[in-house]
Order: sequence, then structure tokens, then C-alpha cells
Amino acid sequence: MSSNLQDSAIRRVMVGTDRSKTADQAVRWATEFAGRYGADIFVVQVIVPHHPATTEFGAAEHTRAAAANDELAHVVRQLAGERGRALVIVDPDPASAIVRAAEREAIDVLVVGNSGMAGRKEFLLGNVPNRISHNSRCTVIIVNTQSEAVGPRSESLHVVQGPVEPQVAEPHLGSRAVQIATVMAKHGLKELFSQPDASDSSIRRQQARRLRTALEELGPTFSKLGQVLSTRPDLLPEEYIEELAMLQSQVPPMPEHEVVRVAEQELRVPWEDVFESIDAKPLAAGTIAQVHRATLENGDRVVIKVQRPTARAEIEQDLALLEIFARKVGQRPTLNQVVNMEAVFKHLSTSLHRELDFRQEIENIEQMRTVLADYDHLAVPSVHQQLSTSRLLVMEEVQGAPISQAPEGPERIEAARQLLESYYKQIMVDGFFHADPHPGNLMWWKDRIYILDFGMVGAVDANLREHLLLLLMALWKEDVVFLSDVTLMMTGSLDRSDLDVPRFQSEIGEVMAKYRKAALAEMQIGPLLQEMSAIGFRHGVPLPASLTLAAKALAQVQLATANLDPNLDPYEVAGKFLTRLMIKRMGAVLDPKTLVYQSQKLKVRAERVIEAIEHLIGARPGQKLVVNFRANSLEDMVRRTGRRLALGLTAAATVLSSGLTAMSATAADWIPVTFGIVAGLLTIGLVFDLTRGR
Repeated sequence: MSSNLQDSAIRRVMVGTDRSKTADQAVRWATEFAGRYGADIFVVQVIVPHHPATTEFGAAEHTRAAAANDELAHVVRQLAGERGRALVIVDPDPASAIVRAAEREAIDVLVVGNSGMAGRKEFLLGNVPNRISHNSRCTVIIVNTQSEAVGPRSESLHVVQGPVEPQVAEPHLGSRAVQIATVMAKHGLKELFSQPDASDSSIRRQQARRLRTALEELGPTFSKLGQVLSTRPDLLPEEYIEELAMLQSQVPPMPEHEVVRVAEQELRVPWEDVFESIDAKPLAAGTIAQVHRATLENGDRVVIKVQRPTARAEIEQDLALLEIFARKVGQRPTLNQVVNMEAVFKHLSTSLHRELDFRQEIENIEQMRTVLADYDHLAVPSVHQQLSTSRLLVMEEVQGAPISQAPEGPERIEAARQLLESYYKQIMVDGFFHADPHPGNLMWWKDRIYILDFGMVGAVDANLREHLLLLLMALWKEDVVFLSDVTLMMTGSLDRSDLDVPRFQSEIGEVMAKYRKAALAEMQIGPLLQEMSAIGFRHGVPLPASLTLAAKALAQVQLATANLDPNLDPYEVAGKFLTRLMIKRMGAVLDPKTLVYQSQKLKVRAERVIEAIEHLIGARPGQKLVVNFRANSLEDMVRRTGRRLALGLTAAATVLSSGLTAMSATAADWIPVTFGIVAGLLTIGLVFDLTRGR
């Protein structure tokens, strides 16, 4: 036995048991061991619950636990007399429960049997002895319970001296608040609450620079907050967005023992049981997590993302202070002219909490895998879900190179087109998109572009997707008036009497002309949408947050595709995609189930119109119909234009369908004829609508 045990004062010994025969051998050994030193013996049994404590079955489990405690106490008294103590704990994690009990009772030596420790190369999620030996802060003795005779001899022991680590005190909210206030005062950020000159961009630029410097000094959490804010031009002026985009998180990497500790806490086994090796040098060290290359025990190469142990506590602490700040000063009119504090806090809190839970990132990866299923040159890495948790993410290692190093050839050209088109699909069809497609998150491997890092994604609701579809059509056809109208519809500003509409249209037209006359490699829809967002912000009609984030993502992905294929025209890709989308929608409309559903909706609406007319003429008792007239030429014009555009596009799609089916050898003769008749009727309807509107 080690000199450690001989020289130390041993007053309390604990042993874990599950009341099995092998566990009973460990209990007898620990009792004899404690007797040699005159120490108290604590016997712990952990019962794993199978039902919530609030349910009837859960209450029954706790009742059985109380009975088990009485039975265990009787056994311990027989073995150790007055020196014996019995503890029965209900906990879903036996190893952690035993370690916590040992710390709570100030145990000097913890004894466990080695049942289940054989075969370290197997994946041992239930290996309680291994986990206890790696996580306990006291000396651990692992007794060999495999043999018949078990006694307190040194050759049957495996003694593990538990790591003694200093307890990290939880940061105090008040001291952190003083630190933040000191840094803010140092950088003169009190000016943020003064009335700025709205026309003086230099003053805003100076304030934005001071804010960026202060956030960098406040540390990783505030740097992360600034980076998140840099994606929201709808919340901050342009000068702030540009400055915050330059924020770089200078975060020192976690030491190896912290990476291993978090990994083992999540895996519930020593890391060697799962990984053959972990690269000591991190691929990246961020404010929330750190990324390492690793090799699984079966030889698969993976990348692991490990959350910093203090990340959640630090972010929760700073968010608590920001919430107080937003609540106290967010209602000041002078401050709201610069930034909407309540909206800022809500966005930051949601974004950071989402990034703290890696399970959300796993869901994002799987959802994107479904979105990209139709694109053979696009992919996302596979996830080892059985090894991943809320704080540990294990993914396939993409063993390629940056997309800028993709070899020349047709695969590169097609991949560029698919990447750009996939973003139109993500935003306008699925309403779910990767929000940070910078070059570092795009890798070339196996003739595919792999999209990485799904910590930041965006969502676009169905109503906004319909408006965005009209907006892109207006861009495609270079219709400035309709583009301006759709933009105002998206922002809910059609009824704004204080808006200078001609000036708004003029600025939108200038931006459109600039990009349509640019060189092909610079003809980007994403930057155009970003400039439109800035125009809306200046006129007090900011575009929806999801659209501004989508515009930023489009700008990034279009720069990437322009590098892959300088001859790729984003407007042509958008136009072809929109055409296919409209044809697909037309096919969906002609589906028999859809036709029956729409006919029933039309029937209900017709009945409501008849009831309204009867109310109006007094033929039906009840409340009379109230008709409100609004003289709003802009709204009428938008509705009229949208109706005519829909008729024209539908007619064109029907003519195209008639031609395609006429050339098909498999289509029946009546199909192109039907399409032709429908196209004719739609064209007549369009001509009638145009004539009536004059």
C-alpha cells in the first residue's frame, strides 16, 4: 500500500455498492480497511430513477429508496457497529452522486470495486469505477472484486490519488458591474446618451470606435456581443456595424486538462475510452468553445468542439447586467435615436443562449442536410450524435482545403452555381439559412463544398418569403417603382404619411442602377440588399431583422461564388431559379387535392359574400355591413400591380407548360390543349384588367 495512505490520517472511508455479490466484496474489504485505521465507514447505494419524482411512479421509487436505506443501515451496523453509516441516494448518474457524497461527507478514502473495468478499449458509458477515479478529489482505491478472496492486501489494490484543484469562486455581480462601468467611463461612452447630430457621420464613427475598444477591453463575452450586433444593421447605424465587424476575440486557448475534464464530464468515461488521440493544438479558440482535431478509437478522424467551463456562467452574468441596463435606460428617447436597447438585449440573449447549447447546432446541421439534399456538390459534415451533448460536439473532420484552392474544372463551376442557388432556396423556399458563410466556413473536399459551423442560422417566415420573391422579381426586371413598393410592404409602411416616397424611390433606383451597371464579378444581390437596408434605416423604415441577416449572408456567399466562378451572373441564377419555382408552384396548384381544397375555400368565401350582401340590403337580420373607404393611391397601385404581375407570370408559365408538354412524346394530347386554353383565359383577364384600370 502506498506511503500516502500510511502517513495520512484516515478518519472517514466510503464505499459504493449496488448490493450485488461483487459489490458486497468491496464493502467487506472497505469495512476491514476502515477498521485497521479506526475510521468511520460510509456505505453508499445509488438508485437510478426511471420516472420523474412528481409522478406517482416517481413517488413510489422514493418510497422504495427509504426502505432500501433502512435495510442498508441494518447491514452496515452488523458489519461495522457504531462506526457504520448508510446512505441511499436517488440519482440518474451513480458516479457523480458518489463523488458528490464523498465531497459532502469529507471522505478521506473512497473504495469502489473494479467490476466492469475490463476491456478499456470498449465504449464504457456505464463504467462507474473509471469515472469516479477520474473525478474524485480524494484518494480512490479500486478493489479487485473479480477474484474469490478479497482482503485488504496491497497487491489487490489500485490506488488513485484524486486531483486536488482549488475551488473557483463564482464571480460577484456587483464587482463585475463596477468593472464594466469603469471601462465605459474610461472610453468616454457617456456620449452615447447625449443627443448626436444625425447628419454628422464622423461623430457616430468616433462613438462606434470607442464602443469597439471598450468591448475588446471588457473581454471575450462582450467581444462576442459586439460580433453578434455587427450582423444587425436594423438595430444599429451603419458606422457601428462597420466598427463592430472588426472585433476580434483574442481568447487564450483552454489548457489541455480543462478540455479533457469537460469531455469526460459529458462522455461520462475517461477520454481514452472513446478517442485514440486528441490533437493538443486547437484549430480555433473562441469565446464560447474550442475546436480540436481528434481520432476515435476505431480510427475515424473527427473534430471536437468543447465548451469552455466558465462560458455559461460568464455570459449569464453579463446578460443579467445588460438586462438591468436595458430596462433602466432603454426608454430614454435620446438613446433610442442611436440604438433600440430592448431589441438589442433580446437578440443578444436569444443568440448567445442558442450558441451555448450544441444540441441546437446539431439540429441545424441535420436540417441543412435535408435542405441541400438536391445538390450533389454541396454537403455538411456528419455528426456522431451518440457522442455529442449540449457542451460537446463530435463531427466528421472535413479533410479538404479552403474553397479558394478548389481545382479548376466543371465541378468547381457547378459547385459555385449550386451554392448560390441553394441560398436562394434556403431563404425563399425553406425559410432557414446558414447565416455566416464566410470563406473559413466553406471547405472543398471530394469535389464538394462543405458548409461548416452552424452556430449562427437565420429564419424567414412565410409572409416575408412571399415579399422577398416579389422583390427579387423586381430586381430581375429592373422595376424601381415596384421594388420600392414591395420594400414598403415588407416594412408595413404603406400608410406612412410622413415618408418622402419620391426620395425613397430615387435612392433605391440609384442603388439598383449602380449594381446592374457594375462588372459581372461585382454584380451582387446581397450587397444591394444591404444598401437597401441602410436606405430603409435612414428613412425610418428598417427592413425586418431576418431579411437584413439574409442580405449579409447573401453578400458573403456571393463573394465566395464570384471567386470560384467570376463569370457567374447572380441575376441569371436567380431568374432561372424563380422560373423553376413558379412552374413548380403551378404544378402544385393543379394537383387534384389542392384544387378540391381551393374550391372549398372559394365556396365558403362566396357564402360569406352573399351573407354580407343580404345584411347590406336588409334581407338578413343582424349587424349591418360596414364599408370603410380609404383613398390610398399607393396601396391601390401596389395591389393592382401585384395582381397584374401574378396574372402575367401565371399566363407565361402556362404558355411555357403548353409548349413543353406539346413537345413531349409521353404527355397526352389533351394536356397541352388544356394549358393553352388556360393561358388564353389568363391573357384575356390580364388585358381586361389593364383596360379597366385606365
